[in-house]
Amino acid sequence: MIYTAGYGDGYSSDMSVFLKTQVGKQTIWIGISLVVLLITLAIDEKFWRTFAYLAYIVSMVGLALVLIFGKTIKGATSWFQVAGFTLQPSEFAKVGTCLAVAAFLSTYSTDLRQFRSQVTAVGILIVPMALILLQPDAGSALVFLSFFIVYYRQGFSANFLGLCLGAATLLIVGLVNPTTHVMTWLVLICSVVLMSDLKKKWPWALGIILVAIGCYAGIQQGLTWQVLLPAVAVLLPLSVIQYRNRKDRTVTLLWVGLVISAALTFVANFGFNNALGTHQQERIKVWLKPSECDPHGAAYNLVQSKIAIGSGGLYGKGFLGGNLTQGNFVPEQSTDFIFCCVGEEQGFIGSFSVIVLFLLLMLRLVNIAERQRTAFARHYAYGLAGIIFIHVLINIGMTMGVMPIIGIPLPFISKGGSSLLGFTIMIGIMMKMDSARFVG
Repeated sequence: MIYTAGYGDGYSSDMSVFLKTQVGKQTIWIGISLVVLLITLAIDEKFWRTFAYLAYIVSMVGLALVLIFGKTIKGATSWFQVAGFTLQPSEFAKVGTCLAVAAFLSTYSTDLRQFRSQVTAVGILIVPMALILLQPDAGSALVFLSFFIVYYRQGFSANFLGLCLGAATLLIVGLVNPTTHVMTWLVLICSVVLMSDLKKKWPWALGIILVAIGCYAGIQQGLTWQVLLPAVAVLLPLSVIQYRNRKDRTVTLLWVGLVISAALTFVANFGFNNALGTHQQERIKVWLKPSECDPHGAAYNLVQSKIAIGSGGLYGKGFLGGNLTQGNFVPEQSTDFIFCCVGEEQGFIGSFSVIVLFLLLMLRLVNIAERQRTAFARHYAYGLAGIIFIHVLINIGMTMGVMPIIGIPLPFISKGGSSLLGFTIMIGIMMKMDSARFVG
């Protein structure tokens, strides 16, 4: 896929020239990664447990140094320039963080049901995320949230994760929608909750439906406070009735939740309109409201990506047969948008096959995790599976418009030596740990 993505630029039979092309450099990185894989498999598995925190510290130092000595590419200072090649320390920070998380969770004193352990667990993730956001590289920082999958499995409060997910949803929705519009629907939802256990609920249900229809029509006309007031007018009497029915705790929680939700959506909307630059606003709109974006401007990447994937049909146009791929119509088609090449030239069958392969890889990692004799190896395997899951979900999702375009590679397929080397090291460590099961 990297070969076909760069084919339109032309290739030379001269090996020295070929090795300078995208596929040539990636071939070199494949060779380096294979050597590193063999070295990783030769290292005793106890080494990784013993020096897990040291690996984490070294990777954090790398993230700090790149802010000072790194090379800026496309607005992000995320790479070290070394002998004509670039190294991205955030890819190796994933290795260090995965080892540190596994070491922390396998410590006898760690109990994620306790506040102290929860703070430490979150702190392990905040450090790399903060350093990466300073570059800035929101896509790579987002990957570290995958470790909450491991945390949840080890006893991290589901309620806390649910609250975080709810808050994140409100912030995202509030970015491009007025606070009054978001609150209108939340107030109506609260009304449904309070109405659900009333004996005579049908009159209230009919009223809520009529108000919802009216609010929808008002929102389409661009009204703001006018749509919120009818919704509140329904919720107030329901709150009074349920308060008298000794549902005071439920009523209080709903109103407190509404106040907090209003604050979150207001902050998000205010920040979007006043703190973000025009370019940042357009990238968010491309994800949340693509219909309002210029198809020849901010939405160009997404439009071309969808066209390329959709034009592949069932069987695809064949290797080197993609018109958009060979014409370089899709930006970053060898890195972040390489799945477009798969979709156009290999069609639905090829795209589905890639997704199935990743699914099998993740299921294999879960299977390996469950058969480990040590807690460290088990936690590490789950952490690795989570990282791959987030990468695949976001990368493939953003090429089809269901995820934000934040620049994140597709593991083992996108061009990028740091990504390939980082994932190779992580897989190699897991293979070595799994093979140690058979050693008495």
